[in-house]
Amino acid sequence: MGKRAETDPLAEHKALMEETEYVIQADKSGFKYAWASEHHFLEEYSHLSANDVFLGYLAHATERIHLGSGIFNPLAPVNHPVKVAEKVAMLDHLSEGRFEFGSGRGAGSHEILGFLPGITDMNHTKELWEETIAEFPKMWLQDEYAGFQGKHWSLPPRKILPKPYGKSHPAMWYAAGSPPSYAMAARKGLGVLGFSVQKVSDMEWVLEQYKTAVVDAEPVGDFVNDNVMVTTTAICAPTHAEAVRIAASGGLHYLPSLVFRYHDTFPRPEGFPVWPETLPAYTEEFIEVLIEEELLICGDPDEVLRQCERWERAGADQLSFGLPVGVPKEETLQTIRLVGEYVIPKIDTDPVHRTSRFRQGA
Repeated sequence: MGKRAETDPLAEHKALMEETEYVIQADKSGFKYAWASEHHFLEEYSHLSANDVFLGYLAHATERIHLGSGIFNPLAPVNHPVKVAEKVAMLDHLSEGRFEFGSGRGAGSHEILGFLPGITDMNHTKELWEETIAEFPKMWLQDEYAGFQGKHWSLPPRKILPKPYGKSHPAMWYAAGSPPSYAMAARKGLGVLGFSVQKVSDMEWVLEQYKTAVVDAEPVGDFVNDNVMVTTTAICAPTHAEAVRIAASGGLHYLPSLVFRYHDTFPRPEGFPVWPETLPAYTEEFIEVLIEEELLICGDPDEVLRQCERWERAGADQLSFGLPVGVPKEETLQTIRLVGEYVIPKIDTDPVHRTSRFRQGA
């Protein structure tokens, strides 16, 4: 956002408004899920700090698409767990059962140390998350929550209001940053938000870890959410040449540089530049390489369909599109419309959301 703000003082506002337009168009175009991140202090990388407010607006502005927190951070020093439970249930009501509860632990030391100053091991957040995650279904389903006395937070018996909408509670997900996290989420009956998966070949063996473990899940919630979502960047245009041109001019090199600026717990690839150095701008030739290596969904509708089908064969339950912020609004809306018109009807004919089936069967 910093670079855009240098030339446009309203850049932050316009980006937020554009994101709402993308979700509204995705709803009209037949997409089933939209995810809103929660990050703090991460200039340019993410300004979506109050995603509950954003999702509340979208609950009213959309009709069918499921809206997910990707993530709500339930660590007590960041958001008190009771407040998280209340927000989830409230959004479940406002969306009339279309809310998905994704949780996670934050994005590297810059964000984590803002709320937990002085810790030296970023894995400390795992202990806080593990202590808390199983309490949410109790808060939602017990008439009066029995209360909690833990190492990091506590609460006397209280009625947690509102209760979720309809039967059971929203599906629960975990944002996994490493392969062992997939199996851990599976054992707890949680779906995985696979923001860290980059290419199809990375997906296949990680998915096997999840699908093997989820068979014997002991769910922390009311049901097992046997679900793996993966994220990839997507650009669709009427012709291959136009899609490649849009990708090459969209500043796609900048996001990976920001990822490693802030996600300092991720292993840095050999030779990757250290911030403030960034990757060089991508040429059209390099975009073709990314497509060939299955690191980017890009092309005309037929090509994008084949690329999505490759993910489906690898076993992904849900494919989420990251839409590059450097691509102009009309070209991003074009991607959503083309995928909705030509790709979704051929790859997803089930009118019911996967998570709705799990919840209704609980």
